[in-house]
Amino acid sequence: MDAEKPDEWFSAEVATFGDRLAAAREAAGLTQKALAQRLGVRHTTVQAWENDAADPRANRLQMLAGMLGVSLMWLLTGQGDGLQGPGAAAEGPPRGNAELRGMLRGIRRTMTELDERLGRLETALSATEDNKDA
Repeated sequence: MDAEKPDEWFSAEVATFGDRLAAAREAAGLTQKALAQRLGVRHTTVQAWENDAADPRANRLQMLAGMLGVSLMWLLTGQGDGLQGPGAAAEGPPRGNAELRGMLRGIRRTMTELDERLGRLETALSATEDNKDA
C-alpha cells in the first residue's frame, strides 16, 4: 500500500463525511456524547453521523462546523478550511481586520450557497417520499 500523501489527508477521495466529523470532534477535544449534548441531539445520532448511517440537517451542519472550528465546505467535501493534515505547515494568523472580514464574507457566502442546496435537496426528497406514499 502506498504511503498517504499529505495533500490527500481527509480529501474527498479518501475520507467520508463521518470520518471528517469524527476527526474534527476529536481535535476539538469532545466526546460523541458531549457533542450530542451541545447540539441538542441524541448520542446515537452523532454515532450515526460518524458511521455515515445518517446525515445531519442543514441547521445542524452549520452548528457542527462552527463548534468544531472547520468550514462547512470541508466538513461536507474535504475541501476548504479544515484540520491540518500530517506534516502540513500551519498557516499563520490572519493579518488584520480586513482579512478577517474577507474570510467571514467568504464563509457566509459558502454557507448560504450550501444552505440553499440543502433546502432544494430536502424539498426534492420530501416530494419523492410524498409521491411514493400516494
